[in-house]
Formats: sequence, C-alpha cells, structure tokens
Amino acid sequence: PTRYGLDLARVLGPVSAANRSNWHDLVSLDRVATESDLQRHASSRERASEALAAARRLVDQYRLDMAMVTAHYVLDESRLVMYFTAESRVDFREMVKELASEFHVRIELRQIGVRDEARVVGGIGVCGRVLCCNGMSDKLRPVSIKMAKVQNLALNSMKISGPCGRLLCCLEYEYDFYREQRKGLPNAGTRVRYEGELCRITEVNVLTRRVRLEGETHFLELPADRFVLDPSTSRWRVTESAELDDRQTERSSQPESLPVGDAGEHPADWGPPEADDLPQDDDSDDSADALEDEDDLSDRPYDDRESD
Repeated sequence: PTRYGLDLARVLGPVSAANRSNWHDLVSLDRVATESDLQRHASSRERASEALAAARRLVDQYRLDMAMVTAHYVLDESRLVMYFTAESRVDFREMVKELASEFHVRIELRQIGVRDEARVVGGIGVCGRVLCCNGMSDKLRPVSIKMAKVQNLALNSMKISGPCGRLLCCLEYEYDFYREQRKGLPNAGTRVRYEGELCRITEVNVLTRRVRLEGETHFLELPADRFVLDPSTSRWRVTESAELDDRQTERSSQPESLPVGDAGEHPADWGPPEADDLPQDDDSDDSADALEDEDDLSDRPYDDRESD
C-alpha cells in the first residue's frame, strides 16, 4: 500500500536481524501479485505512456512553462499520477480537464525537482555506473560544497555535478571518513615556520598523511606527524626529525595497562559476562547533523496539487 493506493512492488531481499536497524521505513505487504495483476500492470504502463504523450502535446498546445517527466497508474487504475518539473507555479487546470475527459480517470499532477527527475528517469553517471539515486537508494540526502572541500576535490562544477546539475550524491558517502581523519591535521592555507622561513601549507593529503609546504625557497612534502599544534600559542609548528623520533619512542615505551578484576585476578580467570553486562543495541538515529554555514542544495519540498 502507498499513499495513492495499492501498487505493485518487487521484493529485493529479506530483512534479517543483522540488517534490520538499517531499515526504518518498513511497510506491510498486502498479498503476492497474481498473474492478472501482472497483466494489468503491463497494460497500465502502456496506457500511462499514451497519457504522458497526450500531456506533452497539451503542454505545447497551451504553451505551459513545464516539462512532463513520467506518468504512473496505481494498481486498480483508479488514479493516474503525473510528475512534472517547472521553475515556478503553473496553471494547468485546462490541461487536466482535457486529460480527464480523454482517459476517464482521476488525474493528479505533482511537481518535483531536478534531483527527483534524475531519480525517476535514471541514467549513467560520470563513473560509468547507474545513478545512485535511481539504482541504489531513493532517499535524497542534502549535499553541500563543504563535502567536496573536505575531500580535497577540485571545485569544478563539471566534475562534481551529476546529470541533474546538482552536486553528486556520492560526495556524502566518504565525507564522515575524511572529516574524522582530518582531525589533528592543519588546514590548507595555514602558515608555519620551517628552518626559519615562513611557509604556507598548500595541500593536505588525508590518505597518504602527507602535507605539502610552499615558501620562497622551500617546496617540499613532510609527514603529517611532524605537525604539532602548540597549545600555548594555538599555532601549528613543524617538529624536527629527532624530536619526532623521541615522541614516538616515548609513546611506544609506555607500558600497556592490563585490566584487573575486583580481587586482583587475571583476566583469563574472569567468567563469561552476564546478560546485563552485554552491550545493548543503540536504536538511536544515526543521521548526520545538518551542516552549518553551508547552502543546502537539496530540492525544495514537493508542491502537491490534485485535480479531478
């Protein structure tokens, strides 16, 4: 069941206890589709194509500033839902009247954004694979230019934009990893002193843990471990190789403390944990926090309008 009535769906796989936490929008199934349901669905797709062609013809006839995307019948063919894109509000009442008189069904037009259009129509991305919003997930998450900056991607709209003209959905996939790995590293543009000369950090490679410096006489790369934030001045400085070796030796020479029980027994003597001591599953929402000081490039909410 959907918001429009019964519809036909395809089962992609079972939901088990291992992946149940990843699925929040669980719905119940009405029944298994019969042969007559499949035949009706195939017939409805042909009729929906005819209705979409008729709608596009009427759009040209009335010179409406809108573009029809797709049309879809519900399973019992009691309603025809048509999706379109437009820059602003459109008065399509006359067009709907003609469509309703021609197809004798309740017609609903829904305005969608460009990202939703790509999700419905589908296509091939710059990576050569099917669009993520169409083939992997139908949940459109906000994507900002900050995600591209954190991952050191070239801010070229041709390279970081999808066929819809918006930022690539895949920028969100590795953003959390890069944001976590950049902690404890200086930002590009930070000025530090190296061998008595003031240099500027031009690039920070998170994957290789290398930092590139540029000065009047120095152009070099250094390991990220050599950059330390001075707590007294809140400025970054470059440590000497000997100082770095001493810090690593001091860190490795510290004895590793072993857990000890209440009576001083060895961990091997501990018994199995009780049920109350086992870690409990956290069902809290793991959705990412909203990005601050960045433009949310997600599409505006749908503009639902119904017409009989």
